[in-house]
Amino acid sequence: MAKQISQMVSWVGKVDWELTRFHGDEYSTHRGSSYNSYLIRDEKVALIDTVWKPYDKEFVSRLKQEIDLKSIDYIIMNHNEIDHSGALPELMREIPNTPIYCTKKGEAIIRGHYHQDWNFVNVKTGDKLSLGKHSLTFVEMTMLHWPDSMLSYFDGDGGIVFSNDAFGQHFASESLFNDKVNETELMYEAEKYYTNILNLYSPMITKKVKLILDMNLPICMICPSHGVIWKENPMQIVNQYLTWANAYQENQVTLVYDTMWQSTRLMAEAIADGIQQAAPDTTVKIFNIAKDDKNDVLTEIFRSKAVLVGSPTINYGHSFAIAGLLEMMKGLKFKKKKAAAFGSYGWSGDAVKQINVLLTEAGFELVNEGIAKLWVPDDTALEDCRQYGRNFAENL
Repeated sequence: MAKQISQMVSWVGKVDWELTRFHGDEYSTHRGSSYNSYLIRDEKVALIDTVWKPYDKEFVSRLKQEIDLKSIDYIIMNHNEIDHSGALPELMREIPNTPIYCTKKGEAIIRGHYHQDWNFVNVKTGDKLSLGKHSLTFVEMTMLHWPDSMLSYFDGDGGIVFSNDAFGQHFASESLFNDKVNETELMYEAEKYYTNILNLYSPMITKKVKLILDMNLPICMICPSHGVIWKENPMQIVNQYLTWANAYQENQVTLVYDTMWQSTRLMAEAIADGIQQAAPDTTVKIFNIAKDDKNDVLTEIFRSKAVLVGSPTINYGHSFAIAGLLEMMKGLKFKKKKAAAFGSYGWSGDAVKQINVLLTEAGFELVNEGIAKLWVPDDTALEDCRQYGRNFAENL
């Protein structure tokens, strides 16, 4: 059912408690998500975004209970990935002539998805749409995180930003607002979202966020397309984005490995022990990428000042799971982080050298050439790993 979030704005989206995977199998959503759509009632009525296609009929049916669809004057599509635009075909069957306001790229993407000649109105940064007493101002948010992305600012009700993917989280809640949920869980999901969806666009995020701040607009709420609405101290997430976008790191070292017969695991634990001995104030975390969630591991790498990646040598190469992680690390374009490789081997020790190459290609600064150990490491080999960890920590 619809929920009133301000005098003129209602939430008409869908909370998806069952969602566990997103973007195919690329993103884990342990706390579910939501697809937020908003209805603004002024002298004119505007609908901001829709919901994911599996819920299109449910969305339109519930919207009918809230308002006569023919009284919707404008549809605003801030971003047209299918989780936001999926209900458009079902909605447009009911109100086919309603104008759809979006960027030029947004029109191209909607046409590419749905192959319909709807009534498109292209907007760009600074364009305004009067709703009567109040208006919407559009700001292009190119590559946050698609070429068509924009936000819409409503100057009524104290100032509301409809930010689409920016400032969002995959976080299911019936409460809607940030002050009604667990703050630690919320901020983790916001950081995970930034890491896995937005980090590679950090330079553009800094530019766009500063543009918004320079507009000096009153903002009482930030309403993203996923997760909860930032109502209490809404600018906290804006300032956090500026922090995250500035080559973010904490005093943490993360070790990620895969293992066949536990030899590489033993090396990881010994190296971690050495790091902790040399730098007791440093947080050290270890993950088996074949068993731990890849998106959570990437979030830990985002937090880290350095990462060690380990794999046994398999068929003159490294493991499938490590290869996938390294590809994701490369795509996310982490900045100002150090790294090295480690691993066990039998008759060929190519994995460590290969991982070092891939780490360099991913933008990490190598601390050294890494460490490799033959077969199952004995006490002497494990002590070598501990010493390697001590030296690694001292060279950060």
